[in-house]
Parts: sequence; C-alpha cells; structure tokens
Amino acid sequence: MSKSTTEIQSGAARYIEPELRELFSEVVERDPSEAVKMLEPYPDGFIVKMLGLLNPAAAMKILQRFDLSRRETILATASSETTQQWMRNQTYPERTVGRLMQPPLAVFRPTTTVADATEQIRRLAGKAIITYAFVTDQADKLLGVVVMRDMLLAQQTQHLDEIMLKDPFFLTPDMSLTDAMRAVLIRHYPVYPVCEKSGLLIGLVRGQMLFEAQAVELSAQPGEMVGVENEERLTTPWSRSLRFRHPWLQVNLVCGLLAAVVVGLFEHTIDRIIALAVFLPVLIGQAANTGVQALAVCLRGITLGDLRPGKERLLLVKEALLGTFNGAMTGLTGGIAMFVFAKMVKSPQALMLSFVVFLAITISCCFSGVAGAMVPLIMKKLGADPAMASSIVVTTFTDVGCLVVFLGLAAVMI
Repeated sequence: MSKSTTEIQSGAARYIEPELRELFSEVVERDPSEAVKMLEPYPDGFIVKMLGLLNPAAAMKILQRFDLSRRETILATASSETTQQWMRNQTYPERTVGRLMQPPLAVFRPTTTVADATEQIRRLAGKAIITYAFVTDQADKLLGVVVMRDMLLAQQTQHLDEIMLKDPFFLTPDMSLTDAMRAVLIRHYPVYPVCEKSGLLIGLVRGQMLFEAQAVELSAQPGEMVGVENEERLTTPWSRSLRFRHPWLQVNLVCGLLAAVVVGLFEHTIDRIIALAVFLPVLIGQAANTGVQALAVCLRGITLGDLRPGKERLLLVKEALLGTFNGAMTGLTGGIAMFVFAKMVKSPQALMLSFVVFLAITISCCFSGVAGAMVPLIMKKLGADPAMASSIVVTTFTDVGCLVVFLGLAAVMI
C-alpha cells in the first residue's frame, strides 16, 4: 500500500464500510503471507474488523502469519468473545467445522422474556448479524432456537421457551467439512449452532462460510495432486510460488530417475529389439492416464463422502476390472500398431512383439488402476492429505511398473 503507517493510523477514524469492503476483495485474492503484508500498515482495530469479515479458518491463517508481538496486540484489540473463539478454533484439526466457528451471540435462558431478548438483540445487531436466538440452560447446553419471525409475532411478556424450536439440529466441531456438508444438504439454514456431543453450545457456523470452505477445498484439489500448495493464488509472487512448487519437482525428478534406472537394466533387450523403444512412451502414457483416472474418482469419492468405511475393497476390485478391460481394448489397438510397425521395419518377431504390447498394456492398466485408488487410501490412513502430490506418487508407480512389465515380458518371451 502507498499510505504510510502514520497517515493510516491518524486517519483510522475515517475507515468506513465501503473502504473495508474494497480492501477485503483484495485480501481474499492473496495467500495468507501476502495478505499480512497488505494489512501490516493498518491499525489493529481495522485488522480485527477485516478478519471478522473473513472465513474464520482463513482469518486464523492470516493472524498466525503476523509476528508474535503484533499478533498479541491484535488479539488484545478484538473482543474477548472473538479472541476466545479464535483460540478455541485452533484446537481443532484443519478442514473441520471447529475451524469455522464464530462466537455464539444472542444466547438466552429459557425464562427470558421476548421483550428483554429483543432489546439485547437490538444492541447486538450493531456489531454482528443476528439470525437466530439460542436458548441454553445454566450449563450452556442448547435447548432450542428462536427464529426472528416467531419473536415478532409473540407477546412481549412470553418466555422464550414458549416459542423456541426444541431439540434443534446442530453440528459438532470435530465433523469434517464433507460430513457437515452432507448433514446440511437438505436443510440450507443460514446459521448452524455448533455443540459438543453433550449438547454444550460452543460456537456458530454460517452456511455461506461452510459452502465457501468446501468450495475452496475442492478447487485446491487439482493443484495438490501435482504438488501445488493450497495457499498459492494467482497473485502469489513468483518467489513464493517457486518455494511452494520446486521441492515437489525435485521429488518428481527423483521418481523419474527410478524409471530411467529400470530402462537401464533392460538396455540389452532394447538394443536387441529396437522396436520396443518406439512403444515405450505409448505404454507409459496409457498406464499413467489409467492411474490418474482412478485417482481422480477416488479423491472425488473421499471429498464428497461417497467412499464409506468398508467400501475400499469394492473400489479396488472395480478399478482392477476397469483397468483390465480398458487395457485389453487399448492393448489390442496397440498390438495391431506394433505388428504393422514391426512389419514395416521387417522384424521377424512382429507377431510376438504385438502380443507383448497387448499383454503389457493390459497388465499395466490393471496395475495402474489399482495404484490410482490405493495411493490416496493409504495416505488417508496414514493421516496425510490424500490429494497432496498423489499424482506424482501414482505416476511413479505406473511408470516403473509398466516398464518392468513391458521390458520384462519382452526379455522373457522374445
């Protein structure tokens, strides 16, 4: 920003909603580190307001990028409810409902009258959007929800427990975003209470932010498959993008060298049958595509919650069958192409070469399909992000595997 720190601080009182919104659109387009650089010159109160507009999970990522002393002053400036909520949110894993919670406002006891609740909501509305009133007991256990329409139609002397919706639906903080999305799919409420399994009210999640968080996760998945960090944006400086991407390219290079080692082990076979070298890229490309197809479907199933516990074996069987049949059909085409090519170069082993190509593509596609499904399942079981660099891992397995199959069959059968 071109403004100096002194100018910004002296004009803090002039920050109005349009200006906040204008900067907000720039902040959301940047990764957390770049957002911090943009916000650093502004006073703490302004930063608190900005973070309040963001998805709580995104706000926490930005807040954590400030240096310790500045972070402490920002937290001290925020309301005690907001600070406590931010601290509580950090105790939950990434991509869970707990990371998206906002402070529960408009919380009342069952015996509160409609008149008293209305007066308190009127005061709260100056600093937050109030959609529902929540009714809890002395232990803060959620008893019911009151919608604004019912409050408007109720008598001022009525108690909230007379007009509240009892036993309301709520989310739990440890729910994954996928599970939460499935749970709210038929409800479409603007706000959801978040409670411990005991019913203790600990926060609120806005439906818009829940859908936004899931959309961000889905949009980041293709990049994660090839080693692009989910924080990288179009506006991320090239130097940071380099740090994000380059380590995975080194990993990819090492994996590629493994395939080169396999080719080197069969150097004599390739020298003896030159036609094999022509079909190596064809075989590798076919196997890699088969593996990535299976990988994409598996990741989609995990993300959308379609892959339930116990269905992993069925997925592997399905991908093995798909790989085998797809491999056999494409292998037939490849075998014919090899036969024609071998005849053109007057190879005396044309028929056997075509059979090797057919068999190699069939086996490689079956292996690749299983690998594409297994890699994200194994990564998930180990507690890692199933999407992170999974394409690199699958490609390594398929490249090395299909080369071993193809060249091994050629060495044995020809």
